[in-house]
Amino acid sequence: MPDLGPAVDTVVSRCLAVRGGEEVLVIVDAATLAIGQALRDRAAAVGADAILATMDERANDGAEPPRTVAAAMRACDVFIAPTSRSLSHTTARKRASDAGVRGATMPGVTEEMLARAMAVDFDLMAARSRAVAELLNQASVAELSCPLGSRLGLDLEGRAGIADDGDLTAEGSFGNLPCGEGFIAPAGGEGQVVASSLGSLGLADQPATLTVEGGRLVAAEHGAGPELLRQLRLHGELGTNLAELGVGTNDQARLTGNVLEDEKILGTVHVAFGASAGIGGNVSVPVHLDVVVLDASLEIDGRPVLDAGRFVLDV
Repeated sequence: MPDLGPAVDTVVSRCLAVRGGEEVLVIVDAATLAIGQALRDRAAAVGADAILATMDERANDGAEPPRTVAAAMRACDVFIAPTSRSLSHTTARKRASDAGVRGATMPGVTEEMLARAMAVDFDLMAARSRAVAELLNQASVAELSCPLGSRLGLDLEGRAGIADDGDLTAEGSFGNLPCGEGFIAPAGGEGQVVASSLGSLGLADQPATLTVEGGRLVAAEHGAGPELLRQLRLHGELGTNLAELGVGTNDQARLTGNVLEDEKILGTVHVAFGASAGIGGNVSVPVHLDVVVLDASLEIDGRPVLDAGRFVLDV
């Protein structure tokens, strides 16, 4: 088994800067209990009043936690959510952040992943993440392509870029751990995405071909594409909303089929569908599913960011 000590210490002491006397809520389900216990114990060791809350696994990424957990998220000083399904794009998480709570979500995290991906050179990863976010923040358009046939144009006008750089020390700050991306909620998009890793569906034998029109996923073929579209459509038209464009910046992340890690891989692009309200968009729906494009090329306002999977921004 990997030594979780350094990674857990990084989460608690570096990323969230937990202090003595703070109330820390760690949210888990049955599959993530061991990691949650390690995080709770570390928070207690630095003097926090740390609570472990175990809930049933949610039906999908973006589904709301129980009302009691949602209320506790707003009432604490820091929350950490190593859960099987993502709480990142929930109303509960957004309300906690708006109330000034510092927080990290860790959907689908495993002990091996946490130990490895949190051992990244944080300063370099953070510099890459901020460089991407700053470029996205100033941009109007982005163009994504890949050798398998991705050709997607995205409207970024009026939307703000965000750096997932692991610095969650400011009041109300929120991020994903393991960290390593720069991302934005697009205002719209048109084209095609060919993805190898699809949300909770993992890696497919055949990449999925996804067609986006008018900022909505309208068709999905091959691999797990049809199932992805089915899951999104369970939540109505808004479930198919083009919700996110992100660029991975973590050189310790590896392709595993776990989208929490896959979307952080240096040189990849991920696109998500469903909820965007928690990251600067205007769609609130209880689903958010990411897909990952390998060997991606990306230009933002004509400036190359990735070239066939190679990160080319100066940092």
